[in-house]
Amino acid sequence: VASESSIGKEITFSNKTYNLIGIEEAQNLKPDIAIFCAGSEISLEWAPLFAKAGTTVIDNSSAWRMDAVKKLIIPEINGDLLTVDDKIIANPNCSTIQMLMVLSPIHKKYGIKRVVVSTYQSITGTGMKAVKQLENEYKGAKGEMAYNYPIHQNAIPHCDEFLENGYTKEEMKLSNETHKILDPSIKVSATAVRVPVIGGHSESINITLNNSFEISNIINLLKDSPGLVLQNDPTNFNYPMPLFSQGRDEVFVGRIREDFSEENSLNLWVVADNLRKGAATNAVQIAEFIIDKKFVS
Repeated sequence: VASESSIGKEITFSNKTYNLIGIEEAQNLKPDIAIFCAGSEISLEWAPLFAKAGTTVIDNSSAWRMDAVKKLIIPEINGDLLTVDDKIIANPNCSTIQMLMVLSPIHKKYGIKRVVVSTYQSITGTGMKAVKQLENEYKGAKGEMAYNYPIHQNAIPHCDEFLENGYTKEEMKLSNETHKILDPSIKVSATAVRVPVIGGHSESINITLNNSFEISNIINLLKDSPGLVLQNDPTNFNYPMPLFSQGRDEVFVGRIREDFSEENSLNLWVVADNLRKGAATNAVQIAEFIIDKKFVS
């Protein structure tokens, strides 16, 4: 599906050529599944129309995430909540997905009381305009600015819009989506920072548990959790980094250590490609899940 200016053009993907069509034509085709990646405004207008025609919509925007009757899905965590009647399925925010992939197995075994997370988010989360800004700044060239400040050699503590409570929308997504997907009793405090990185998002996460634990058991638990890759050997310089997460579907976790300043607490470091598991991969996994369950023909 394409914008009006691109309708009729061809694109090549994975050695196959496709004709770009308009959204009305796509709706008339009545596909079994439609993955929406065009922003909240388009999703709010068109997702119900596709759903009414029998299409299952998987939406990557924030339009439906906190809707009381729409399900917010990470397949490894709560895919079993889906039914054949779910025609609009929300894909969570990128930073939420990678955090909850790690928190979910820990919460199931020990119970999580509180989470303090600081994110170091790739400029790809803002889009191509931000990538171009960084490229221009590397070269010392002037150009359109995606941010209010230079991003090269900088860290901007500002992801999405600021709200009246002093937090940004991105920071509140981490809290609100954790409550909807995992557990409303978990207290979440977040700070989201934009950094001059293209490969993926990184997160420093401090967790306080309801129950005591052995750090070796936490490590083994995460090692055996689907979708996670353990990189936890700092003495040999083995730890997650966005440089090596780019283009990968997994979530990487390491620097796992006890927090000696607070009872039943630990720290860890989580990295993932925000365009893969943080967006496209998760949406495709939802599609694969509903196909496997025969929710679509």
